[in-house]
Amino acid sequence: MNQTLTADAELKQKHRTMWAWGDYPRLTVDVISPLGPTLVEAAGVAAGQRVLDVAAGSGNASIPAARTGAEVVASDLTPELLAAGEAHAREAGVTLGWQVADAENLPYDDAAFDTVLSCVGVMFAPHHQEAADELARVTRPGGTIGLLSWTPSGFIGQMFATMKPYAPPPPPGAQPPPLWGDRSHVEGLFGDRVTEVRTDAPRLVVDAFETPEAFRDYFKACYGPTIAVYKNIAADPDRVASLDDELADLARDHWNGGRMEWEYLLFTARRA
Repeated sequence: MNQTLTADAELKQKHRTMWAWGDYPRLTVDVISPLGPTLVEAAGVAAGQRVLDVAAGSGNASIPAARTGAEVVASDLTPELLAAGEAHAREAGVTLGWQVADAENLPYDDAAFDTVLSCVGVMFAPHHQEAADELARVTRPGGTIGLLSWTPSGFIGQMFATMKPYAPPPPPGAQPPPLWGDRSHVEGLFGDRVTEVRTDAPRLVVDAFETPEAFRDYFKACYGPTIAVYKNIAADPDRVASLDDELADLARDHWNGGRMEWEYLLFTARRA
């Protein structure tokens, strides 16, 4: 295995491990549960379709898609998230497939799916062009690509910007996740392989936290990327205290009577 392949395999293992930290399935239920159904509706998922959810996590979009009667495959790099999703699906009384897969190297045939989705998932694949190429490749001509991603200027995009100085340097070639929330960036990734592009930038109302500090502590406990940053600075109490303050202040800046609004890009397009 050459050095590039070795480095890529190590990076994917780090991502797999990071998303297994904390309790992302709990966060999905407690905080962002409306996003999956929003994406499924926007993409027009319907009974009889063959649907792939890429970087599906614990099934925030996969399970609502399966409820429509579609034939759904949920794929993700992290087996622990898929296991949680299987449990959620059983509770919901729906059946779908769960498969470990890399968003940048999907194990599916060309044009295999009528609809390909990703709900705040594929945006975390480090190499954006490779991920977009795979999304386009496995979508049949005339099929739909539907993506929901945090925007750079929205709350979660600002959270990543706040954490960046405390995080280790990104590996060569890796791009920031919130770029998937920029319409021009996503359109550039797909180019002339898609038509009928539609975008919107709604906001998710979040009222799950009693205080800005409660938000910070919840993400420190449950959200893999935040946990990873804190692990990076764990030996420096001053930096830990500084990041604590910055994250609470960021939430406070977006606080409105116990609520926050988190902007995301909703992107749908037809595969040319």
